[in-house]
Amino acid sequence: MHPTTDNRPALLLAMGEGVAERLLTEAHRTRLARLTRTDPHLVAHDLTSRDPRITTALAEAEILLTCWGATPLTADVLDRAPRLRAVVHAAGSVKHHITEACWDRGLRVTSAAAANALPVAEYTLAAILFAGKRVLGSAQRYAELRADHDWLTESATWGNYRRTAGIVGASRIGRRVIELLRPFDIEILLYDPYVDVPPPGVELVTDLDELCARSTVVSVHAPQLPSTAHMIGAPQLAAMRDGTTLINTSRGSLIDERALLPHLTSGRLHATLDVTDPEIPPPDSPLYTLPNVLLTPHVAGSLGNELHRMTDRALEEVERYGRGEPFAEEVRASDLQRSA
Repeated sequence: MHPTTDNRPALLLAMGEGVAERLLTEAHRTRLARLTRTDPHLVAHDLTSRDPRITTALAEAEILLTCWGATPLTADVLDRAPRLRAVVHAAGSVKHHITEACWDRGLRVTSAAAANALPVAEYTLAAILFAGKRVLGSAQRYAELRADHDWLTESATWGNYRRTAGIVGASRIGRRVIELLRPFDIEILLYDPYVDVPPPGVELVTDLDELCARSTVVSVHAPQLPSTAHMIGAPQLAAMRDGTTLINTSRGSLIDERALLPHLTSGRLHATLDVTDPEIPPPDSPLYTLPNVLLTPHVAGSLGNELHRMTDRALEEVERYGRGEPFAEEVRASDLQRSA
């Protein structure tokens, strides 16, 4: 008898402490062990570690399965991974750990950004519909009154029928939001300087100020780039009509919060903010207590059992790699110039 050769690619898990425990079920670990040569319970929190188990696994790895908290893949780290051919990221943006050295080395990269886009889009849809119904304000008002009230009169200007939603950025999330809005009687405007032909039923607006002026709710889905810093600034905020709701599930830096605060404290505008700049507002920030602001701690993206959707997508990519097929969601260096 001749010994058989194990042609499965060697894989190493590389992510921050505690992430693998949330990301991987035992069923996922079993699947990994079937698809690859790996210790599914060995996780490299620090790829610069001299732990012999990490050093050996990194030297043998053909694939890194990464997630939040992964070590940046610098030239020094890559020198310790001579067999590495691919990085499968079980989360969204790869900008935190994929370096120029990765592209110079010719590594193939993929991410589960499309899977992470879905819960963000679902959060945004809920925020848009709740904004039209003034759910936050009516809940607060009801708690104050604790009695019967003429809600029909008070809600005369509320509702989502033939409202206008302005989508800023035709990113994965922006496009998914547009898809989720299709069943509703809501006009959709889109601003994205890189889009020439909008999705069916969507009006492409080439001027951001115009989109802000025409929309009853503005939802931001552009990537964080030098060119998008404070893209919603004083002129755009001033263009918004009284009562407009601004939603941000992208990055806090895209909105000039110093310019936004006066509009919020006066009550002229409303906001749903899942991200801010800084990421956690100072303890004395009025964003925590303003009645017209829904502030959430960056929870729009995958959390809880939604993490397993990203894991499933990542393992599908690992399986494609093992079969010698192209990645379904390959990331290229040029993509990062216009994406998160």
